[in-house]
Amino acid sequence: MSVDATTVRRIAHLARVAVADDEVEHLRGEINAILAFVEQLSEVDVEGVEPMTSVTPMVMKKRPDVVTDGGDADAVLRNAPATEKNYFLVPKVVE
Repeated sequence: MSVDATTVRRIAHLARVAVADDEVEHLRGEINAILAFVEQLSEVDVEGVEPMTSVTPMVMKKRPDVVTDGGDADAVLRNAPATEKNYFLVPKVVE
């Protein structure tokens, strides 16, 4: 797959990037090189290769799911500048 100058301009427009006319050909070459590399990747045999999320084996750190003093509304709201009926009052920002 290759892109033409019109496609480069459209990609730049969608990305909200200003591209001068003299840069279009250079960018077209760059994008075509990237697409050629992606096509090469599709030729790699990955049969039997397990998908991974990282190149290093990692285990998610998990904390115990325990109840804390967060349920004490009076203690939580004590630092709030303004409250009403156990809720924080904030200034209205949307009309």
